[in-house]
Amino acid sequence: MRHTRLKAAIAVVGLTLSLAACGDAGNDDEGRDVEAEEVSADDFEEGSYMRELVEAGKMTIGVKYDQPGLGFKDAASDLPTGFDVEMAKILASKLGMDPAEDVTWEETISDNREPFLVEGRVDLVLASYSITDERRKVVGQTGPYLITGQQVLVAEDSDITGIEDLKGKTVCSVTGSTSLENVEAAGAKGAPADTYSQCAEDVLNGTVEAMSTDGSILLGLAAQNEGELKVVGDEFSEERIGIGYSLEHPEMCGWINEVLQESFDDGSWAEAFELTLGGDGVETPEPPVLDECPA
Repeated sequence: MRHTRLKAAIAVVGLTLSLAACGDAGNDDEGRDVEAEEVSADDFEEGSYMRELVEAGKMTIGVKYDQPGLGFKDAASDLPTGFDVEMAKILASKLGMDPAEDVTWEETISDNREPFLVEGRVDLVLASYSITDERRKVVGQTGPYLITGQQVLVAEDSDITGIEDLKGKTVCSVTGSTSLENVEAAGAKGAPADTYSQCAEDVLNGTVEAMSTDGSILLGLAAQNEGELKVVGDEFSEERIGIGYSLEHPEMCGWINEVLQESFDDGSWAEAFELTLGGDGVETPEPPVLDECPA
Protein backbone atom coordinates (compact mmCIF):
# COMPACT_ATOMS: atom_id res chain seq x y z
CA MET A 1 0.00 0.00 0.00
CA ARG A 2 2.88 2.36 0.77
CA HIS A 3 4.37 2.05 -2.72
CA THR A 4 0.96 2.43 -4.38
CA ARG A 5 0.25 5.67 -2.57
CA LEU A 6 3.71 7.08 -3.28
CA LYS A 7 3.42 6.30 -6.99
CA ALA A 8 0.04 8.03 -7.04
CA ALA A 9 1.54 11.02 -5.28
CA ILE A 10 4.48 11.26 -7.66
CA ALA A 11 2.15 10.97 -10.67
CA VAL A 12 0.72 14.38 -9.86
CA VAL A 13 3.91 16.07 -8.67
CA GLY A 14 4.28 17.58 -12.14
CA LEU A 15 1.14 19.66 -11.64
CA THR A 16 2.32 20.88 -8.25
CA LEU A 17 5.76 21.79 -9.55
CA SER A 18 4.28 23.43 -12.64
CA LEU A 19 2.33 25.75 -10.38
CA ALA A 20 5.45 26.46 -8.32
CA ALA A 21 7.49 27.14 -11.46
CA CYS A 22 4.92 29.71 -12.57
CA GLY A 23 5.38 31.77 -9.40
CA ASP A 24 6.75 35.28 -9.45
CA ALA A 25 10.41 35.60 -10.34
CA GLY A 26 12.48 36.19 -7.25
CA ASN A 27 10.03 34.44 -4.91
CA ASP A 28 11.76 34.34 -1.53
CA ASP A 29 9.78 31.31 -0.28
CA GLU A 30 12.55 29.05 0.96
CA GLY A 31 10.50 26.32 2.56
CA ARG A 32 9.51 25.79 6.16
CA ASP A 33 10.96 27.92 8.91
CA VAL A 34 12.66 25.20 10.97
CA GLU A 35 13.94 26.61 14.24
CA ALA A 36 17.08 25.37 15.92
CA GLU A 37 16.38 23.32 19.02
CA GLU A 38 18.07 24.09 22.32
CA VAL A 39 20.77 21.47 22.75
CA SER A 40 24.16 21.27 24.41
CA ALA A 41 27.24 19.20 23.73
CA ASP A 42 26.45 17.23 26.91
CA ASP A 43 23.34 15.85 25.18
CA PHE A 44 25.63 13.71 23.03
CA GLU A 45 28.19 11.07 23.91
CA GLU A 46 31.73 12.31 24.38
CA GLY A 47 33.80 11.68 21.27
CA SER A 48 30.78 11.48 18.98
CA TYR A 49 30.66 13.48 15.77
CA MET A 50 27.28 14.90 16.76
CA ARG A 51 28.88 16.41 19.87
CA GLU A 52 31.72 17.79 17.75
CA LEU A 53 29.24 19.49 15.42
CA VAL A 54 27.27 20.99 18.30
CA GLU A 55 30.48 22.38 19.80
CA ALA A 56 31.47 23.84 16.42
CA GLY A 57 28.03 25.42 15.99
CA LYS A 58 28.11 24.93 12.23
CA MET A 59 27.94 22.19 9.62
CA THR A 60 27.98 21.63 5.87
CA ILE A 61 25.31 19.63 4.04
CA GLY A 62 25.51 18.51 0.41
CA VAL A 63 22.32 18.88 -1.66
CA LYS A 64 21.36 19.12 -5.32
CA TYR A 65 20.73 22.51 -6.92
CA ASP A 66 19.06 21.35 -10.14
CA GLN A 67 16.20 19.10 -9.02
CA PRO A 68 12.91 20.99 -8.50
CA GLY A 69 10.92 19.46 -5.65
CA LEU A 70 13.95 17.69 -4.16
CA GLY A 71 16.94 20.04 -4.17
CA PHE A 72 16.86 23.27 -6.16
CA LYS A 73 18.42 26.72 -5.96
CA ASP A 74 18.28 29.62 -8.36
CA ALA A 75 20.24 32.85 -8.39
CA ALA A 76 17.42 34.75 -6.68
CA SER A 77 17.29 32.48 -3.62
CA ASP A 78 19.45 32.52 -0.54
CA LEU A 79 18.67 28.90 0.36
CA PRO A 80 17.99 25.77 -1.67
CA THR A 81 14.50 24.26 -1.53
CA GLY A 82 12.96 20.81 -1.88
CA PHE A 83 12.18 17.67 0.07
CA ASP A 84 15.83 16.69 0.54
CA VAL A 85 16.53 20.17 1.88
CA GLU A 86 13.58 20.06 4.27
CA MET A 87 14.82 16.77 5.72
CA ALA A 88 18.30 18.25 6.05
CA LYS A 89 16.84 21.20 7.97
CA ILE A 90 15.25 18.81 10.45
CA LEU A 91 18.58 17.06 11.05
CA ALA A 92 20.44 20.36 11.46
CA SER A 93 17.87 21.70 13.91
CA LYS A 94 18.39 18.66 16.15
CA LEU A 95 22.02 19.75 16.51
CA GLY A 96 21.01 23.26 17.51
CA MET A 97 21.68 24.68 14.05
CA ASP A 98 19.70 27.42 12.37
CA PRO A 99 19.40 26.22 8.74
CA ALA A 100 19.68 29.78 7.43
CA GLU A 101 22.63 30.87 9.55
CA ASP A 102 24.61 27.87 10.77
CA VAL A 103 24.44 25.53 7.76
CA THR A 104 26.60 25.82 4.65
CA TRP A 105 24.64 24.35 1.74
CA GLU A 106 27.12 22.75 -0.65
CA GLU A 107 26.01 22.02 -4.21
CA THR A 108 26.60 18.31 -4.69
CA ILE A 109 26.29 16.47 -8.01
CA SER A 110 25.87 12.71 -8.28
CA ASP A 111 29.52 12.03 -9.11
CA ASN A 112 30.99 13.80 -6.07
CA ARG A 113 28.72 12.62 -3.26
CA GLU A 114 31.13 9.91 -2.06
CA PRO A 115 34.28 12.04 -2.51
CA PHE A 116 32.75 14.94 -0.58
CA LEU A 117 31.97 12.64 2.37
CA VAL A 118 35.30 10.79 2.29
CA GLU A 119 37.27 14.05 2.07
CA GLY A 120 35.24 15.67 4.86
CA ARG A 121 34.07 18.48 2.63
CA VAL A 122 30.49 17.89 3.81
CA ASP A 123 29.08 16.41 7.01
CA LEU A 124 25.96 14.92 5.45
CA VAL A 125 24.63 14.33 1.94
CA LEU A 126 20.92 14.54 1.11
CA ALA A 127 20.96 14.66 -2.67
CA SER A 128 18.48 12.14 -4.15
CA TYR A 129 21.02 9.62 -2.85
CA SER A 130 19.90 6.07 -3.65
CA ILE A 131 21.06 3.51 -1.09
CA THR A 132 23.17 0.75 -2.64
CA ASP A 133 25.48 -1.98 -1.34
CA GLU A 134 28.33 -0.64 -3.47
CA ARG A 135 28.06 2.84 -2.01
CA ARG A 136 27.94 1.44 1.49
CA LYS A 137 31.44 0.05 0.94
CA VAL A 138 32.71 3.64 0.61
CA VAL A 139 30.42 5.77 2.79
CA GLY A 140 27.71 5.35 5.37
CA GLN A 141 24.12 5.45 4.13
CA THR A 142 20.96 5.17 6.16
CA GLY A 143 17.25 5.68 5.68
CA PRO A 144 15.40 5.49 3.42
CA TYR A 145 13.28 8.59 3.88
CA LEU A 146 11.73 8.38 0.40
CA ILE A 147 11.01 5.55 -2.03
CA THR A 148 10.59 6.39 -5.69
CA GLY A 149 11.12 4.78 -9.11
CA GLN A 150 12.95 5.49 -12.35
CA GLN A 151 11.09 6.73 -15.46
CA VAL A 152 11.89 8.34 -18.83
CA LEU A 153 11.83 11.96 -20.03
CA VAL A 154 11.47 12.68 -23.77
CA ALA A 155 10.57 15.52 -26.11
CA GLU A 156 6.87 16.36 -26.22
CA ASP A 157 6.57 15.09 -29.82
CA SER A 158 8.48 11.83 -29.20
CA ASP A 159 6.90 8.44 -29.95
CA ILE A 160 8.85 6.80 -27.12
CA THR A 161 6.48 5.44 -24.47
CA GLY A 162 8.88 3.94 -21.92
CA ILE A 163 12.15 2.18 -21.23
CA GLU A 164 11.17 -0.73 -23.49
CA ASP A 165 11.44 1.59 -26.53
CA LEU A 166 15.00 2.67 -25.74
CA LYS A 167 17.03 -0.44 -26.54
CA GLY A 168 20.02 0.65 -28.61
CA LYS A 169 19.09 4.33 -28.24
CA THR A 170 21.10 7.02 -26.47
CA VAL A 171 19.80 7.92 -23.02
CA CYS A 172 21.27 10.55 -20.72
CA SER A 173 21.65 10.36 -16.97
CA VAL A 174 24.22 11.77 -14.58
CA THR A 175 27.67 10.35 -14.01
CA GLY A 176 27.88 8.25 -10.87
CA SER A 177 24.13 7.57 -10.62
CA THR A 178 22.33 4.26 -10.35
CA SER A 179 20.02 5.56 -13.07
CA LEU A 180 22.81 5.34 -15.65
CA GLU A 181 23.48 1.73 -14.66
CA ASN A 182 19.78 0.89 -14.93
CA VAL A 183 19.30 2.25 -18.46
CA GLU A 184 22.38 0.39 -19.67
CA ALA A 185 21.07 -2.81 -18.08
CA ALA A 186 17.84 -2.25 -20.04
CA GLY A 187 19.80 -2.19 -23.32
CA ALA A 188 20.12 1.55 -23.90
CA LYS A 189 23.36 3.40 -24.60
CA GLY A 190 24.20 5.47 -21.54
CA ALA A 191 25.24 9.08 -22.12
CA PRO A 192 26.67 10.50 -18.87
CA ALA A 193 26.35 14.18 -17.98
CA ASP A 194 27.41 16.23 -14.96
CA THR A 195 23.90 17.43 -14.06
CA TYR A 196 20.25 16.58 -14.66
CA SER A 197 19.65 20.02 -16.14
CA GLN A 198 22.31 19.25 -18.77
CA CYS A 199 20.53 15.98 -19.60
CA ALA A 200 17.25 17.83 -20.03
CA GLU A 201 18.96 20.33 -22.32
CA ASP A 202 20.39 17.45 -24.38
CA VAL A 203 16.89 16.03 -24.82
CA LEU A 204 15.60 19.44 -25.88
CA ASN A 205 18.31 19.96 -28.49
CA GLY A 206 18.14 16.39 -29.79
CA THR A 207 21.63 15.33 -28.69
CA VAL A 208 20.05 12.32 -26.94
CA GLU A 209 16.70 10.63 -27.45
CA ALA A 210 15.74 10.53 -23.77
CA MET A 211 16.94 10.95 -20.22
CA SER A 212 16.10 8.75 -17.26
CA THR A 213 16.20 9.01 -13.50
CA ASP A 214 13.74 9.12 -10.58
CA GLY A 215 10.25 10.06 -11.69
CA SER A 216 10.02 12.82 -9.10
CA ILE A 217 13.06 14.55 -10.63
CA LEU A 218 11.79 14.16 -14.20
CA LEU A 219 8.40 15.64 -13.37
CA GLY A 220 10.09 18.72 -11.99
CA LEU A 221 12.16 19.12 -15.16
CA ALA A 222 9.07 18.59 -17.32
CA ALA A 223 7.26 21.29 -15.33
CA GLN A 224 10.12 23.70 -16.00
CA ASN A 225 9.83 22.94 -19.73
CA GLU A 226 6.07 22.65 -20.06
CA GLY A 227 4.99 21.83 -23.60
CA GLU A 228 8.51 20.75 -24.60
CA LEU A 229 9.23 17.73 -22.40
CA LYS A 230 7.08 14.92 -20.99
CA VAL A 231 7.51 11.95 -18.63
CA VAL A 232 6.54 8.57 -20.08
CA GLY A 233 6.31 4.94 -19.01
CA ASP A 234 5.89 3.09 -15.75
CA GLU A 235 8.54 3.02 -13.05
CA PHE A 236 11.08 0.31 -13.83
CA SER A 237 13.16 0.41 -10.67
CA GLU A 238 12.80 1.08 -6.96
CA GLU A 239 15.05 3.81 -5.61
CA ARG A 240 15.47 3.99 -1.83
CA ILE A 241 16.59 7.55 -1.08
CA GLY A 242 18.80 7.88 1.99
CA ILE A 243 21.29 10.04 3.85
CA GLY A 244 25.04 9.81 3.41
CA TYR A 245 27.60 10.22 6.19
CA SER A 246 31.28 9.35 6.66
CA LEU A 247 32.25 5.83 7.67
CA GLU A 248 34.70 7.50 10.06
CA HIS A 249 31.66 8.44 12.15
CA PRO A 250 29.49 5.28 12.36
CA GLU A 251 27.66 6.69 15.38
CA MET A 252 25.92 9.09 12.99
CA CYS A 253 23.74 6.26 11.69
CA GLY A 254 21.83 5.66 14.92
CA TRP A 255 21.35 9.38 15.50
CA ILE A 256 20.11 9.98 11.93
CA ASN A 257 17.64 7.10 12.22
CA GLU A 258 16.40 8.43 15.54
CA VAL A 259 15.76 11.87 14.00
CA LEU A 260 14.09 10.37 10.93
CA GLN A 261 11.81 8.17 13.01
CA GLU A 262 10.84 11.13 15.16
CA SER A 263 9.97 13.10 12.00
CA PHE A 264 7.82 10.19 10.82
CA ASP A 265 6.02 10.05 14.15
CA ASP A 266 5.50 13.77 14.83
CA GLY A 267 4.30 14.67 11.33
CA SER A 268 7.21 16.86 10.28
CA TRP A 269 8.18 14.36 7.53
CA ALA A 270 4.64 14.51 6.14
CA GLU A 271 4.65 18.31 6.35
CA ALA A 272 7.92 18.43 4.38
CA PHE A 273 6.51 16.07 1.75
CA GLU A 274 3.29 18.05 1.36
CA LEU A 275 5.19 21.32 0.97
CA THR A 276 7.56 20.05 -1.72
CA LEU A 277 6.19 16.97 -3.47
CA GLY A 278 2.54 17.12 -2.45
CA GLY A 279 -0.33 19.38 -3.31
CA ASP A 280 -4.09 19.52 -3.66
CA GLY A 281 -5.54 16.06 -4.17
CA VAL A 282 -2.25 14.28 -3.40
CA GLU A 283 -2.39 11.65 -0.68
CA THR A 284 0.68 11.78 1.52
CA PRO A 285 2.29 8.32 1.65
CA GLU A 286 3.20 6.40 4.75
CA PRO A 287 6.88 6.89 5.69
CA PRO A 288 9.26 4.08 4.69
CA VAL A 289 10.67 1.54 7.14
CA LEU A 290 14.22 2.50 8.16
CA ASP A 291 17.17 0.18 7.64
CA GLU A 292 18.96 -1.05 10.71
CA CYS A 293 22.38 0.43 11.36
CA PRO A 294 25.43 -1.82 10.94
CA ALA A 295 26.34 -3.71 14.10
